[in-house]
Amino acid sequence: MNQDELKKQVAEAALDYVEAGTVIGVGTGSTANHFIDGLARVKGRIEGTVASSNASAERLRGHGIPVLDLNAVDEISVYIDGADETTRHLHLIKGGGGALTREKIVAAASRRFVCICDQSKLVDRLGAFPLPIEVIPMARSLVARELVKRGGRPVLREGFVTDNGNEILDIHGLDIMDPVALEDELNNLPGVVTVGIFAIRPADILLLGTPNGVETLS
Repeated sequence: MNQDELKKQVAEAALDYVEAGTVIGVGTGSTANHFIDGLARVKGRIEGTVASSNASAERLRGHGIPVLDLNAVDEISVYIDGADETTRHLHLIKGGGGALTREKIVAAASRRFVCICDQSKLVDRLGAFPLPIEVIPMARSLVARELVKRGGRPVLREGFVTDNGNEILDIHGLDIMDPVALEDELNNLPGVVTVGIFAIRPADILLLGTPNGVETLS
């Protein structure tokens, strides 16, 4: 199976976590897109969705799936999204698509977070994938200097603006020994909107696509 087939495999498996009569959270990216396409077949079972990006909201609406404002929703039963890296502790790096802030908000609002990935995303330690950090534009250089002090090599994501009107710094060369501590530390830097480490609120379940089927970690 190629990588795209593995993504489809886990996206299909994630449909089993969709609870009838509830609002569900939907992530952003290629694997999440496969989930959205699958969700279209069972859209009558749910009340609606909360999307983590404008792109996902547009894809959901294209399938006739209701997209709701998070402020109008009492509870999200489950959040389904991919990741750029994951460990077996279910700590993640997210934000390759630039939607990390809204992804983190929807994950925090959900009772369960089911992460769907192909096996290439599983790592022993986070950091090989450049760590995305959403920053307020005026603070870009300030935040970059702070990351250099921590051994990182910040690279501005050229020509990219988040759905929130901010910029992304991709931090290369970080060896993330303690994801929870680093997430907390970087989130407290002035000008940082969100860091792409999801460890303080990790995934609850990881569905990992492999040539031998879907592996479930929790």
